Amino acid sequence: MKMIKEISKEISLIENIDDKIQLLNEVRFELHKVSPLKHHPVDCVFWEKSTKVESNDYNPNAVAPPEMELLRRSIIEDGYTMPIVAFDDKGLNGEDDLTIKIVDGFHRRLSERTTPEISSSTFGHVPLSKIRTKKAHTSDRMASTIRHNRARGTHSIELMSTIVAELVEMGKGDPWICKHIGMSRDELLRLKQITGLAALFQNSDFTSSWIPEPKPENIEE
Repeated sequence: MKMIKEISKEISLIENIDDKIQLLNEVRFELHKVSPLKHHPVDCVFWEKSTKVESNDYNPNAVAPPEMELLRRSIIEDGYTMPIVAFDDKGLNGEDDLTIKIVDGFHRRLSERTTPEISSSTFGHVPLSKIRTKKAHTSDRMASTIRHNRARGTHSIELMSTIVAELVEMGKGDPWICKHIGMSRDELLRLKQITGLAALFQNSDFTSSWIPEPKPENIEE
């Protein structure tokens, strides 16, 4: 406890903001090395200058203007509560050509780059967490981005139809799908109708669907 207080005191004496942030990052990196949870990227969240962080060119997620404004307002009011997920991308020159590429969190970085109030509050930095995989193939990065989008609950008709199609291929029936992805039976039926994919109707069991009653025989047209 005494050592921690001494380190905190030394850091507090540093006047230059960038130097202070960098030293705090280095302390976090060292603690991360001995952490029993170091296999989880979120165990080490650090701050990096946003100008050093680049977007990828394959993120399928799009944010509409109202949601984008809500994201900015959320960061202004509540601060950053989620780090941007990134990875070190080595160029043709190896470590000399190192760039930080975003896996998930492009719009959180965009908010800092386009909103002076946010940028001033972070001194031009964004919170990062480095993904643990060392695979260099673009397909691996794309898969990681899609997993993050899906896990966070990004919704679109195309995305939801893909998920439903995959579940159908796994042999899951309508009750299971509705229960586990939070859709009503009517919503699932409408999704299948909108997409027009015959394969999605496989294993359907909408036994409670409305069936029109037969017209009485003695009523004239």
